[in-house]
Amino acid sequence: MKFLDTAKVYIASGAGGNGCVSFRREKFIEFGGPNGGDGGRGGDVWAEAVENLNTLIDYRFQQHIKAKNGQHGMGKEMTGATGVDAVLRVPVGTQILEEDGETLIADLDRPGARAKLLQGGKGGFGNARFKTSTNRAPRHANPGQPAEEKAIILRLKLIADVGLIGLPNAGKSTFLSRVSAAKPKIADYPFTTLNPQLGMVRIDETDFVIADLPGLIEGAHEGAGLGDRFLGHAERCSVVLHLVDGTQSEIVSAYRTIRGELEAYGHGLAEKPEIVALNKTDAIPKPALSRKRASLEKANGSDVFLMSGATGAGVQDVLRALAKAVNRDRKHHRRGTSPTAWLP
Repeated sequence: MKFLDTAKVYIASGAGGNGCVSFRREKFIEFGGPNGGDGGRGGDVWAEAVENLNTLIDYRFQQHIKAKNGQHGMGKEMTGATGVDAVLRVPVGTQILEEDGETLIADLDRPGARAKLLQGGKGGFGNARFKTSTNRAPRHANPGQPAEEKAIILRLKLIADVGLIGLPNAGKSTFLSRVSAAKPKIADYPFTTLNPQLGMVRIDETDFVIADLPGLIEGAHEGAGLGDRFLGHAERCSVVLHLVDGTQSEIVSAYRTIRGELEAYGHGLAEKPEIVALNKTDAIPKPALSRKRASLEKANGSDVFLMSGATGAGVQDVLRALAKAVNRDRKHHRRGTSPTAWLP
C-alpha cells in the first residue's frame, strides 16, 4: 500500500428537504384543512479516526465527499426522511485543517474520535405549520436550507512513541528491523527509506512504537533531499532517538546538522527529550571509539550510547533508555501535566 500523509478533499453536507403544501381531502370530511409535512434534514459530514488505517491513500482517489439531501415533505403531515450522513474514516493521528493549511479544525488523536465538519441543512416547514385561527388554509411552505460545502486538508501525523532520526545511512532501518518485526528496506546507498516505517517494540514489559523517518540532510528545511515533510510524524513522539554513524570522520558535524534541521523545522521538535547513540561500533577500533564518544558527548552535553544495529551490541541499553522516557511521558499525560525535558 502506498503511503500518503496529505490529501485535499472537497466535502458537502446535504440540503434540507422542502416543506409540502397539501390539503386533507377525504369523503364525508367537509373541512379537511392543511396537512403538508415538513422536509427532512440534510445529512452531516463527519470525520472519524479508526485503528485499521495508517495512510490517507483512499482520498487520493475519492476527493469529493457529499452527504445525502433530506427528502421533501408529503401530504398527511408526513415528514421527509433525514439525509444519510457522510463519514470520512481516517487514520488515528489525522489533523483536519481549513483549505489554507494552517487553521486547525480537529485533531483526531485517539481511536473513535469524531468531529462534525459540516452541518446538514434543516428541512422546510410544511403548510400544516402555518395554520391559525385566522389563516385556516395556508398555501405556502418553506424551502429547505441549502447545503454547506468547502475544501479541507487532511494531514496525517503518525502516533508513535519514539521518533528515529539521523543522516542517511546512519543505520536507522537496520536498528528498526532488529528491535521489531518491521521489514524496512536496507541497502548501502542513501535514501533507502522513502516513507516513514513503524515498528512495535517490547522491552521489560513496556510496549512502544518506533517511527523510522527518512534521512535528513543539510538544508532539508529548504527542500534539500526529501526535505523535512516527514518530521511532522515525530511531533507526537515522547522522545527522539538520534543515531549517528560512528564510521564517518565528522560525527560532531553530522550531529549538529540534524540538530540544526530540527531547530529550523520548529513545532517544538528540537525541545523534545533526545537520546543520542553512536551506531556501527563494530566497525570502529576501540581507541578511535573512545575519542569519538567523548567528542560527541561534549557536543551533545549528555551521555552517548554505544551500539551496533548489525550485531545487536548495546541495543538493549538503548531500548531501556527509550522505555524509561516513554513511561515518564505517559505518566505525565495521565496526570494531565506537560513532561519536562530530561537527559538519560
